[in-house]
Amino acid sequence: MTEFTTVTYDVRDAKAYLTLNRPDRLNAINDEMPGEIRAAVERANADDHVRVIVVQGAGRAFCAGYDLKQFAEGDVGERWKSHGPVWDPVRDYREMRRNTDDFFMLWRSLKPTIAKVQGHAVAGGSDIALSCDLVVMADDARIGYPPARVWGCPTTAMWVYRIGAERAKRMLLTGDTIDGATAAAWGLVVESVPPAELEHAVERLADRIAGVPINQLVMQKLMINQAYDNMGLQGTQLLATLFDGIARHTPEGHWFKALAEAEGFHAAVEWRDSGRPIPDGGRQSGSPQDRRVGEPGERGA
Repeated sequence: MTEFTTVTYDVRDAKAYLTLNRPDRLNAINDEMPGEIRAAVERANADDHVRVIVVQGAGRAFCAGYDLKQFAEGDVGERWKSHGPVWDPVRDYREMRRNTDDFFMLWRSLKPTIAKVQGHAVAGGSDIALSCDLVVMADDARIGYPPARVWGCPTTAMWVYRIGAERAKRMLLTGDTIDGATAAAWGLVVESVPPAELEHAVERLADRIAGVPINQLVMQKLMINQAYDNMGLQGTQLLATLFDGIARHTPEGHWFKALAEAEGFHAAVEWRDSGRPIPDGGRQSGSPQDRRVGEPGERGA
């Protein structure tokens, strides 16, 4: 039996609860979390008493993205080294593809998955949420992919499949976030409710699903997922995962990491999300050596 360190797993009334459990880091994704998500989903699928999986975050956020601070500021073990000839795009792809496949176990799971989103589901956190079959958000929660501005590409590629090309472009060409009410109006998520009603709304939906026989749930889900596969989902994810690695190694990606090393990751994120132009590897005005940024806000990675 897997011992989890970044998630908790519990079963009650035919529902498995997979809780991202790093609340002190807003449930940011570390090296262990993707594999533990996969293992928890596999456990739920193997349990004949479970009919639906609820994915949630401990504390005040669903998930604030990858925990990139240590890598952006110091590149522990030079794992994500972004200068010189040592970057191996195939190794980069292998690492990120494994994470993407782990997250996408929520989509490939034979049993339905529901994401319960409070606070933030941003960057890699939005990948986790949008890998679930159904997403219920608090009205004031935020979802988006800020690294689309620099240093990232959403590897699960679920934006276009959920809201179509134009609104996916609206999100990924700006890196903006939207609140739960807007996400529901756009069809990105199935429902948005006042924060105080989030728990009840998710339980009501999960209980409704849990009353359906497992074989019916599996067949309906496989049929719908096959339509997405026919639209080229796996090929799109391959391209998105390759682009994610490339995005960290563009001139602007080098600039972002240099700024993170010089002034801290949160300062680099503040610049990225502010709307100011992203300098071209320090060759434009705005090099981290000659320009400072203000105090950072709390943003996704």
